[in-house]
Amino acid sequence: MNFPVEKLPNIEFKLDEPLSKYTFTKTGGNADVLAFPKTREELIQIVDTARVNQVPITVIGNASNLIIKDGGIRGIVIILPNFKKIEVSETKVTAEAGATIINTTIAAQKAGLTGLEFAAGIPGSVGGAVFMNAGAYGGEVKDVFESAEVLLPDGHITTLTHDDMNFSYRHSTVQDDGGIVISATFSLKRGNKDVIQEEMDRLNALRRSKQPLEYPSCGSVFKRPKGHFTGPLIIKAGLQGKMVGGAQVSMKHAGFIVNVKHATATDYMNLIHLIQKTVKEKFDVELHTEVRIIGEDKK
Repeated sequence: MNFPVEKLPNIEFKLDEPLSKYTFTKTGGNADVLAFPKTREELIQIVDTARVNQVPITVIGNASNLIIKDGGIRGIVIILPNFKKIEVSETKVTAEAGATIINTTIAAQKAGLTGLEFAAGIPGSVGGAVFMNAGAYGGEVKDVFESAEVLLPDGHITTLTHDDMNFSYRHSTVQDDGGIVISATFSLKRGNKDVIQEEMDRLNALRRSKQPLEYPSCGSVFKRPKGHFTGPLIIKAGLQGKMVGGAQVSMKHAGFIVNVKHATATDYMNLIHLIQKTVKEKFDVELHTEVRIIGEDKK
């Protein structure tokens, strides 16, 4: 791997860094190079240097709906915790990619803006939420998205509109073109602060009651198959509570896999494959993963 970190002395890098420190599952192998740019200029420098040296780039957000395999990630991994500014102007909220979507919903509520309540408990970053068209409780990012600043692989920054993003279920165009979301603007409506807060509180209480937030997890593992609900299918298959290594199908919500005993990413992958195989055999239903799975298998 030929990424000359010494030529970018002002940027924070960590070499051979365990990505398990940064994922919600507490699993994942090492990154060859992990970068923490502080400014757009530093981000552009990293992308330009990687392109010139033909080094692959991977961006991870809050890693809340992500499995990184135990072999880690080759090339350079970029994480954007320094990009966390949130600004409100009239009925629009603009948040940098590293800001949490939760903090963005809080900023909207404080400004008396409604539309983002569905995301009040989503633990991801704004960049990840746009990338994945994150959603919950009947709402999706696409419902309130206006535009995003995106750094293209050639080092140029462009603005992508709603139509440019080609949103679909847990998908946006930046998944296909290698762009890096720098910031996003959401178009909201005026509302009553107390009513907005009540809805956020209701949804957060619902999340706490139904989801296994007490354990590390990667969030909802599977996309909802047409005509079915994933959790009940897994329960009917007799797999609730099933363990592979330290990974378990949650007893609280069968659509989640939790790390109960020092699980590895391989444990997660093997349990996912077992669930898919069993549900297909029993009900002839194919389960496709919603969680993003990246990296290399351990050799």
